[in-house]
Amino acid sequence: MMSLTCRNIDLGRAKLDLVRCGCSSNGSFFAKWVCGGNARKSRTSKVMCSRRWNAYRCGALSAQTPETVFNVVAQDAETAFDAKSKTSSPILVSSLLEVVADDLLTLNKNLKSIVGAENPVLISAAEQIFGAGGKRLRPALVFLVSRATADLANLNELTPKHRRLAEVIEMIHTASLIHDDVLDDSSIRRGKETIHQLFGTRVAVLAGDFMFAQSSWYLANLENIEVIKLISQVIKDFASGEIKQASSLFDCDVTLEDYLMKSYYKTASLIAASSKCAAILTGVGSNVCEQMFEFGKNLGLSFQVVDDILDFTQSAEQLGKPAGNDLEKGNLTAPVIFALEKEPKLREIIDSEFTESGSLADAVDLIVKCGGIERAQDLAKEKAELAIESLKCLPLNEFRASLEGLVRYNLERID
Repeated sequence: MMSLTCRNIDLGRAKLDLVRCGCSSNGSFFAKWVCGGNARKSRTSKVMCSRRWNAYRCGALSAQTPETVFNVVAQDAETAFDAKSKTSSPILVSSLLEVVADDLLTLNKNLKSIVGAENPVLISAAEQIFGAGGKRLRPALVFLVSRATADLANLNELTPKHRRLAEVIEMIHTASLIHDDVLDDSSIRRGKETIHQLFGTRVAVLAGDFMFAQSSWYLANLENIEVIKLISQVIKDFASGEIKQASSLFDCDVTLEDYLMKSYYKTASLIAASSKCAAILTGVGSNVCEQMFEFGKNLGLSFQVVDDILDFTQSAEQLGKPAGNDLEKGNLTAPVIFALEKEPKLREIIDSEFTESGSLADAVDLIVKCGGIERAQDLAKEKAELAIESLKCLPLNEFRASLEGLVRYNLERID
């Protein structure tokens, strides 16, 4: 498991953290992480402080004395950065995203017309894709990061480029899902039939290709070379992740490092790049942009680990796809990798590729008994803590609170 070193919150210095905010992170992707801080002067004494863990609509704008404001921040510092603490009531994504609800409404109106305006088949496919629901978490993250960083850049409103970036991100994500469903031969996505089930594999592949191409065209029109490079790398990462996964099916020698790299390529890369790109378009400094990348990377890894845990703990109805789907197809995820370290019999079952009746259920039982689920939960929490640490460079406002809330929401899925 990757080692983790995070600076503890010093409540004696919490007052300074209000007006001096910044983070820096050093280390390679698979090295020890050390999270620190450097000073940054605040341009205003007003701080938007939202206690979003229990009542997400409660926000208070304070223009009081420094002592009063500092006491509020010191209180928040105890709770806001502990990814393992639990809330008194479940976190609702709809509440977290309410602060960007208008942004998401505009995005939803634009998506179908952007994707399917030129071809009747694409129009039908777009209706199926975007009508299947989904929380739109990736574009929501673009909006949240954009608005959370806006105060640092004296930006009063999102630009058209921010909105276009969010649309591009959702198109790229959706295109990857279409291709994933073809590769995995999945029949259900978000509780509805997949595109290749309805229209055939040929149309599904072409629809995904078209969406990648269309998103690339809109990406180029952002006319920001750094953003173009980052998002283009994501599309390359998708392919690298699929190749890594396909070449390691039923491979019991796959390491945790291999798993994390594949998870970065397939999931975290897009979230990391889109978070950084949002900050770039806002016009904040390079340190904040890098911290947004770190936030997105670790949130994405935490999300992937949680999804892989749920593959063992939830039903097909809850998942929106068959339970145990990944293991049955030979995709060995974090719970399996941890369990293999303790149970030789599990290797024998996986090597047989579940040809014997009941062998899949036996494998799942061994993974649970060997503590594979619990160790994967610890990994998800480690990544969540790193994600929250990276948010310390942002002003305390309702958008940062929602970003922190999304990290907590992800962990609640496995509580």
